[in-house]
Amino acid sequence: MNRNKHIKRPLLAMLCVAVSTLIACGSEESAKSQAPLVEINKNPFPSSYVPLPSTMTLFTNANILDGVGGHIENGSVLMMDGKIAAIGESVDAPVDAQVIDVKGKWLTPGIIDAHSHLGVYPNPATASHADGNEMTKPVTAQVWAEHSVWPQDPSFDRALAGGVTVLQILPGSANLVGGRSVTVKNLPNRTVQDMKFPDAPYGLKMACGENPKRVYGKKGGPSTRMGNVAGYRQAWADAQNYQRSWDKYYADYKAEKDPKAPKRDLMLDTLAGVLAGDILVHMHCYRADDMGTMLDVMKEFNYQITSFHHAVESYKIADKLADNNVCSAMWADWWGFKMEAYDGIRENIPMVHKAGACAIVHSDSDLGIQRLNQEAAKALGDGQRAGIDISKAEAWQWLSANPAKSLGIFDKTGSLEVGKNADVVLWSADPFSTYAQAEKVYIDGGLAYDRLAPETWPVSDFELGQPGEGDAK
Repeated sequence: MNRNKHIKRPLLAMLCVAVSTLIACGSEESAKSQAPLVEINKNPFPSSYVPLPSTMTLFTNANILDGVGGHIENGSVLMMDGKIAAIGESVDAPVDAQVIDVKGKWLTPGIIDAHSHLGVYPNPATASHADGNEMTKPVTAQVWAEHSVWPQDPSFDRALAGGVTVLQILPGSANLVGGRSVTVKNLPNRTVQDMKFPDAPYGLKMACGENPKRVYGKKGGPSTRMGNVAGYRQAWADAQNYQRSWDKYYADYKAEKDPKAPKRDLMLDTLAGVLAGDILVHMHCYRADDMGTMLDVMKEFNYQITSFHHAVESYKIADKLADNNVCSAMWADWWGFKMEAYDGIRENIPMVHKAGACAIVHSDSDLGIQRLNQEAAKALGDGQRAGIDISKAEAWQWLSANPAKSLGIFDKTGSLEVGKNADVVLWSADPFSTYAQAEKVYIDGGLAYDRLAPETWPVSDFELGQPGEGDAK
């Protein structure tokens, strides 16, 4: 008789427990030894914007263009806590509201300029201030316009006096890929981060046609349009590989394989951000055939072009723009200053609008940004003379709602709708008139500019000038 038969099972059980414990401990040690997860910070330079103090304000007896095609005569708008709280033919005044009877003057959403170089090509316009083009190689997606923006540029204040409340600041158009853009509130402050529109998506500036050819034709290329396209395609192919390497890293890390993180590449970070849908593409492009080619490249690499800029031949492909959900940011009447701008027409903007595409009036100018309402008026008049019937209420979309859509901020601004930011302009007259002046400009409900209170206007040292030798004595 085996006296040990009664203890075999307990011993076996104890052995199994011990082995299991060792395995578990080994697993814990393995998990503990896994290197920390490497993650790319997508917002290393966050906005530090603080809105101006705001007062609950009710405007009455106003002609209102709401920015999305509506026109209310003798209407009211209530601003409260920095937002549009009510809009309509009649709005009751809450207790403690400041009531302003504007007596037939006009209220609109603030103007949004989708294409500006303020701050990166500031005034005074000296070579030492020219920081908009990193002309070192055709693809410079790693540079960010915000790192060149000079908030003291006096052009910001001039634009504010023209009713501009938001603008996108872009790198220049020398390169195939010029770098990231930044969207800012038009409230100059100590740093660009104090101006950054909170949570606005980044943009990516790209350029096609003559500019990259001219700059790089003598630097080893690209020197042709086919060279341009090859350059874009290679950049996107590299970005796809980079994106796949990070996707594999994260998948392997999740599977506890302790993988090695790929090497960071700042240029490919930005391009991969476009492929992921986090960064919006804004493309300098004039000719219809160039825009058509870029739509093909967009489809090949599965990203979205948000808008073509300048786009003097958009009228030729307006249906394609509508079908592909691509906006066109245009001038009212600039054309002919180089070959790719030769076939522009004054009816470009209204023809794009008529086709159901997203039409935008932009400036690309420190002077034009001061009178974008007049630029829209020119385009509206040209369209009407050509038999294109567009109302003023519809046309204001070119200055607010449509640029907001192209910048990914339409959920926050671009129209006078309840819940939107109270970015509001009070005009002395019909804003499509050359005699209209922006009397008051509000950003997030705070009074940013008051034409009737010159003592509150900002003053720049660079507009006062410097004392002469005689003055200094």
